[in-house]
Amino acid sequence: MNESRSWADNLPVAQLDGKMPTSQLTGHKARTLSPEEVEKLAKEQVLVSDFKQLKLEKDAQKNWDLFYKRNSTHFFKDRHWTTREFEELKACREFEHQKLTILEAGCGVGNSLFPLLQEESDIFAYACDFSPRAVEYVKQNPLYDIQRCKVFQCDLTKDDLLENVPPNSVDVVMLIFVLSAVHPEKMCHVLNNIYHVLKPGKCVVFRDYGLYDHAMLRFKSANKLGENFYVRQDGTRSYFFTDEFLAQLFLSVGYEEVINEYVLRETENKKEGLRVPRVFLQSKFRKPGSGS
Repeated sequence: MNESRSWADNLPVAQLDGKMPTSQLTGHKARTLSPEEVEKLAKEQVLVSDFKQLKLEKDAQKNWDLFYKRNSTHFFKDRHWTTREFEELKACREFEHQKLTILEAGCGVGNSLFPLLQEESDIFAYACDFSPRAVEYVKQNPLYDIQRCKVFQCDLTKDDLLENVPPNSVDVVMLIFVLSAVHPEKMCHVLNNIYHVLKPGKCVVFRDYGLYDHAMLRFKSANKLGENFYVRQDGTRSYFFTDEFLAQLFLSVGYEEVINEYVLRETENKKEGLRVPRVFLQSKFRKPGSGS
């Protein structure tokens, strides 16, 4: 395997095309590495040059746009698990048929957005993505309905969400496999940007790559940008979170921690004869105050 994406890079759901999680654990304990894995990580300490790192940051949007140009809407599977994993998408209503307003920060081509809108009729969704091409794919989807969602292009590290979303108006923010693609030095800005549109007392629901996930262990030193931060062959980047680092990010912006734990899975691809460890962080952080 090289450092490009593989079938195992995006399997957060219970069953996809014969790829089965054979076990799952949740909690505050990170995955334990084998001696061979410890040795491999210890050897890989050489970082990508500063010049290349600056270019990757400059070209981040272009690289994601090229990713969607190559893969169209076919790379990621639809996520039908969000309401099961995050009860806030259903249970935060105060009365039956109450309209909920959500924001999906980093919506891609709508793999979470459209299943959610199909499942929940009483939701209005704001959704944004870094890639203009991804946003166009969302707008071209037959399920796109301007009465039920507003989709726009946004660089969460510098563009102000308040230009498209009213302040203190969102009941739930979905931040799913998005923050890992942002440079660690800019992650706090993303969370601060989201903070201003979230209602007091409401939550950001988070899921992303965790420390020692299989995807992390496939990288080599030629792809290492920093601690737990790597670049793929296509120029897109991925950070692998610890629960401590994630909590520090959210708390520094002013959120309160609700839950923050690892999801440990072993996924099997019977066709390829592979069993790989998957590690995700699944978390909720609340904006202080009373909900409105």
